[in-house]
Amino acid sequence: MNLSVAITTFNNTRTIRQVLEAVAGWANEIVVLDSGSTDGTLEIAKEFGCQIYYRKFEGYGAQKHHAATHARNDWVLVVDSDEVVTKELRDEIDASLATNTEYRGYMVPSTIVFLGKILHYGREYKMPRLRLFNKKYGNFNLKDIHEEVELDGKVKTLENHVLHYSYADVTDCFQKVNSYSSRMALQLHEKGKRASVLKIVTKFPITFFVEYFIRLNFLNGYRGFVWAFAQTVYATLKYIKMRELQQKN
Repeated sequence: MNLSVAITTFNNTRTIRQVLEAVAGWANEIVVLDSGSTDGTLEIAKEFGCQIYYRKFEGYGAQKHHAATHARNDWVLVVDSDEVVTKELRDEIDASLATNTEYRGYMVPSTIVFLGKILHYGREYKMPRLRLFNKKYGNFNLKDIHEEVELDGKVKTLENHVLHYSYADVTDCFQKVNSYSSRMALQLHEKGKRASVLKIVTKFPITFFVEYFIRLNFLNGYRGFVWAFAQTVYATLKYIKMRELQQKN
């Protein structure tokens, strides 16, 4: 069965070559939807014969949605520009699509590679996301952040994963925490959500306890501590920014 891989890009020379090497010669089409890269990302994409399109960035959901619509095949695997498809996942997808008669989508597990190593414990190990789907039956919604595929039909979860090289280092991690928390705060504010002082004050200790202990990040060693801390900062900062938006209106 023919398969398109769709990738959204913006200044991703750190990871894009590894991402493309993982799917080149496997998928019979690679679609790249770029939002204005200036660092050589597109030159690398051209080396791999990708179908390249441009669209101004208007949110993560919209970018993935439009990347999928450019695919000429019905079956589309959407990956981020820092997600590497493993050989085991490629083989599993081949076998699944070759025998599929009832599923219209597949949940693809994603595992974070943080500070150079896989986080083997916690939510970030093989977290399933709907990334492989038949676009005749659905596509990504248009949420600015935490976008999801809305699909009409049965879905199955695969066993093997993509490796998500999301952060170059700690500085990159907290820059993204700042950006994502701003986007999420605005999204929640527009839905009428509110953040009280009590919620903000209690968010940090409660979230850290859950991330570090309940979700077992302490088993990931030092990297697990940094990850739990970053997730706690994100959750708390999101509500601080929500309250700031409340006070401006």
